[in-house]
Amino acid sequence: MLLAYRYHSKTWFHVPVMCAIVVYDLCMPFYLYSTRDWYRRLIEQEEIFSFMIWTHLLLLITLYVLYTLQIIAGRQLLKGDNDAREDHAAQGKGILIARAFVILTAMMLVEPERPVEAVALLMGG
Repeated sequence: MLLAYRYHSKTWFHVPVMCAIVVYDLCMPFYLYSTRDWYRRLIEQEEIFSFMIWTHLLLLITLYVLYTLQIIAGRQLLKGDNDAREDHAAQGKGILIARAFVILTAMMLVEPERPVEAVALLMGG
């Protein structure tokens, strides 16, 4: 994503990379839902009341809204409307920040599949 942001003037590179990232980010919740036991985690362990879960969810919604606005502005740019350039650039910076926070909160919410081994690795053993 940082490379696509850096080489924004090369549309042959920028557009496909950003589209792939958006599709990846849209598909990730479906993958996680189909491979994780969310009922146990959210309901039985009562993590649904966790501030971190709600923070992560709101950051995801923010990211998806920014993606939508970014796609609209990007399509206007591809049609030749240079008035959208400033909005597209500002939204790009917002996406970088929001996506960084989404990844950070996701890292905090990760539940290792083998917790004993994860603790052993953290302890240096």
